[in-house]
Amino acid sequence: MEQDQTVEKTNPVKNEAWEWIKALLIAAALVFFIRWLVFAPFIVEGPSMEPNFYTGERLIVNKFIYKFGTPKHGEVVVFHATKDKDYIKRVIALPGQKVRVEGDKVYVDNQLVDETYLKPALDKAVSEGRPYNTRNFPEQTVPEGSVFVMGDNRSNSSDSRDPSVGFVNYDKIVGRADLIFWPFNKISLVHFNSPNRQ
Repeated sequence: MEQDQTVEKTNPVKNEAWEWIKALLIAAALVFFIRWLVFAPFIVEGPSMEPNFYTGERLIVNKFIYKFGTPKHGEVVVFHATKDKDYIKRVIALPGQKVRVEGDKVYVDNQLVDETYLKPALDKAVSEGRPYNTRNFPEQTVPEGSVFVMGDNRSNSSDSRDPSVGFVNYDKIVGRADLIFWPFNKISLVHFNSPNRQ
């Protein structure tokens, strides 16, 4: 006696809905991974990084880059300055290096740093007969596991020259600023080439 074979009918609407749900869950997981573990947005506040970064500009900060390496000269980093506030500054000196600031001149291991990212501002100050930087820093050695950072707006920046900030420990660094994405007319990569030392 032959037995009847049965075939379970599938609901195409149900299957499509499930595929959509899976796709959305995967997308949400990727957004979470990218947003919280790899990249994060950061809004510039205050004048400390002028003339290279201005209040209201939005940056993409690479949070993953220092999992495999350490900050380098000239890189722009975001770090936890206080419990509630993050700062954006530029890396000037690395662990074990001696750093001092004398007017518009910055020395690392007794070599003058050629800060190309400040050249227009420095040239303008010279043409106006005034120093660009009015805040010096006596020579100190950067402790291990830390960096010495300064704002590009040298006379108006809370940075490693201030005891309240001091040398920035690696574990306080959020990541490296890689991209300005807002406003649209300012979209550009953040250039972090190491400055030359003369």
